[in-house]
Amino acid sequence: MHYSYALNPTFYNNVIDLARMHNPAILILTKTKASGDRAKRIADRLPFDGAIFTNAIGLSGGLWLLWDSSRVSVTELAKTEQEIHALVTPIYSNTPWLLSIVYVSPRFVERCLLWDNLKTVSELHSFPWVMAGDFNEVLMGEDKYRGRAVNICRALRFQDCLDSCRMMDIGFSGTRFTWSNQRPLSYLIQERIDRVFVNAEWNGLFPESFVQHLKREHSDHCPVLLCLNRSQDINFLRPFRFQPMWLTHLDFLGT
Repeated sequence: MHYSYALNPTFYNNVIDLARMHNPAILILTKTKASGDRAKRIADRLPFDGAIFTNAIGLSGGLWLLWDSSRVSVTELAKTEQEIHALVTPIYSNTPWLLSIVYVSPRFVERCLLWDNLKTVSELHSFPWVMAGDFNEVLMGEDKYRGRAVNICRALRFQDCLDSCRMMDIGFSGTRFTWSNQRPLSYLIQERIDRVFVNAEWNGLFPESFVQHLKREHSDHCPVLLCLNRSQDINFLRPFRFQPMWLTHLDFLGT
């Protein structure tokens, strides 16, 4: 789920409503513009008892990963201002898998650094892997309605990262576009930039998983829901500047 400002007076009630309706085990919030003690104070009021935050820089960034520890165990592996990597183990299972959540910077140099980071992560593990978040980029023309044409060079860099990480798109139901500029029709621009990708190992672990684009109500982004299967109620709702990431940290390599 993407919110542009966690300090908005409606933020708390909107998140609570979505949590009650969809009962997620893990909640991802992107571009919250809140970090540190301020983020913790806000998150403590939400129905999740686990949290990882990245730094907000001024009025930008602030990526949150929240979870219900009665349903999943989450171990932080590494993070930067654009990404969080964590190992997730459902309480009902002994099989861990890697969750990488992102908010891709609109700045060219920083997004290239993130693509390189993700490629490096792919070389450090063999886990089932989910990559989810706001990628701030479309892959093809059909992912965009009006506005500037797709930047082919940027789209190719994005696709190269996905290919290097051996990621696949498992499709979705609901509205095609996840972001809107919320302008009148003659000026309307819409894009599919909030995405969920998985590798073959994760897809084999959860072959019935599916993605839903939920109704956009309180944000210019619609919430994105990842369900692990059609009978089990453990769900994911669908983040800036780069900081060096210690990808060779012993906790990461030894997992």
